[in-house]
Amino acid sequence: MRRGLWFVAGAGTAIYVMIRGRRAAEALTVDGLQDRLNGLAVGARMFRDEVAQGKAEAETELRERFALKPHGRPELTAGQEEEGRS
Repeated sequence: MRRGLWFVAGAGTAIYVMIRGRRAAEALTVDGLQDRLNGLAVGARMFRDEVAQGKAEAETELRERFALKPHGRPELTAGQEEEGRS
């Protein structure tokens, strides 16, 4: 019984080490490193877009809360046209 248990434990450990070693060797190849760098670039781009979207939403919310004019190109409204005539 003990020999079988140690055999199974050793075989499982050997399989685990072989799989981890293969993954590590694959990650350290040129293609593996390039894939990791591409993934990092995509992650950074997604983070940048999320931050920009959050900033825009927060600014819009604050402008609505404090009743400020919207940013960007000014638009004429009916009230401004009447003021210009008077």
